[in-house]
Amino acid sequence: MFESIKILYHQGRQYIPDVRTAKIAGPFRGRPLIRQTVVDESALKNICPVNAISGIPTTIDMGLCTFCGECARCFPEKITFIPDYRIATNERERLIIREGDENPITLNNDTIRKEIRTTFRGSLKLREVSAGGDNSCEWELNAANNVQFDMSRFGIEFVASPRHADGIVITGPVSENMAEPLKICYDAIPDPKIIVLAGTDAISGGIYLGSPALDRSFLDQYHIDLYIPGNPAHPLTIINGLLDLLGKH
Repeated sequence: MFESIKILYHQGRQYIPDVRTAKIAGPFRGRPLIRQTVVDESALKNICPVNAISGIPTTIDMGLCTFCGECARCFPEKITFIPDYRIATNERERLIIREGDENPITLNNDTIRKEIRTTFRGSLKLREVSAGGDNSCEWELNAANNVQFDMSRFGIEFVASPRHADGIVITGPVSENMAEPLKICYDAIPDPKIIVLAGTDAISGGIYLGSPALDRSFLDQYHIDLYIPGNPAHPLTIINGLLDLLGKH
């Protein structure tokens, strides 16, 4: 018993007590802030490898942004990425950050389907499908349930079978080969069910946008309940996005 107590003492508290206010250690690019400073807008736009920047006035599409930070490095007087990880939302339009707007990203509670908060508030089981992903978002989804972030304490867990799931979490740009398996998995989930897109690739296709190897028609057929941006999405972004969707505080 003494040895067990000694181990606990040395290890300390491993989990994050409050995922709502936790600070991220080390470098992290969260929500971008775009100042109204005048710069060469054409050069700023052309520096983005995925055309996530547009103007005038300047906007950044976080659903397309790879968070490479090149725009902030080259134009620090114009753009800064702050460590705000609460950037998930339920409306695609809300992922577009506009010049001079410093408001945090939120969900539109009026457009959240009522059955989500009545049926899944206490327990949410999710089936993850890697639809051509590179495993980066998949790693972060796994990390969301490790001892540090411990997403399962909120009743949110991943399950192996879609028959046991309440919704689907999609990662990756949805390759042509994964389009049909994705549809089969979704159809196997009983109603009501939700769809969550995790990461830039799932939300927009990312660097693969426009590739003939993709088939994103599935995403045009169904309502998306939650967009979780990031490349990859941080575990705190994932957890907070799901908690906000469920209406948990």
